[in-house]
Amino acid sequence: MIQVKLVENQEELEQAFAIREKVFIEEQSCDRDEEFDGLDDDAVQFIACYRDEPAGTSRYRKTEKGIKLERFAVYAEYRGQGLGKCLLEGMIDHIRNDNPNPELLLYLHAQVEAMPLYARRGFKETGEKFMEAGIEHIEMSREWGDLSGSNRTARRSKGLLWKMP
Repeated sequence: MIQVKLVENQEELEQAFAIREKVFIEEQSCDRDEEFDGLDDDAVQFIACYRDEPAGTSRYRKTEKGIKLERFAVYAEYRGQGLGKCLLEGMIDHIRNDNPNPELLLYLHAQVEAMPLYARRGFKETGEKFMEAGIEHIEMSREWGDLSGSNRTARRSKGLLWKMP
């Protein structure tokens, strides 16, 4: 079972940071100062668990441009299980319920390899490819009015944003 929830305490935040450390710094050789950019206090953090084990994380934050989804990371041994999809859907649900301003742009800098995940959820390319943290990315965005949810088998449960059996 996959569960996605808001990070609510220091232990969960440390679990999210450990996932980012492993995925971005150890696996992808990103610079630590670039990864831990000082913006975490201003972000809404999420953690995904697979069979009750911390396995993925993401965050979003409001910027001058809109709402930026970022720092999607899943431990290698849990990839291909749907955690990225659930993190994204849980974030979208939370954003829709927590940010009633339909004028805000929802956007992200997708690693080129991950573009299909975002495209399947309505994100479209909005620029040219560029390098970020030594990895090829492309900006993608989604219309706010398109946040009505998707065809999904997951469901909300008390204390969770997203739960998929």
